[in-house]
Amino acid sequence: METTNNEQEQVAPLNDIRICDQCRHMRVKTMLPKLQKMAPGAEIKVACKSYCGHCDRRVFIYINGRYVTAPTEDEAIEKARPYVKSSI
Repeated sequence: METTNNEQEQVAPLNDIRICDQCRHMRVKTMLPKLQKMAPGAEIKVACKSYCGHCDRRVFIYINGRYVTAPTEDEAIEKARPYVKSSI
């Protein structure tokens, strides 16, 4: 069976980013736009990560297989930036 060019291939997002919606040290409402700006087109999942020990004390971001923690949202974003994969 031949495939045509009209069929669209599903491409996995380049970056896998996850944050906790129960974290006491960040707000999803403010964090999502910052993450989307840092990694446009990334798949950002928001749900409990069962990482409560760290989540209870600091902001954390799970990005491409790594946990990044920091005292504030902005510091966590800066620490996560080196782990963003680019398409170039």
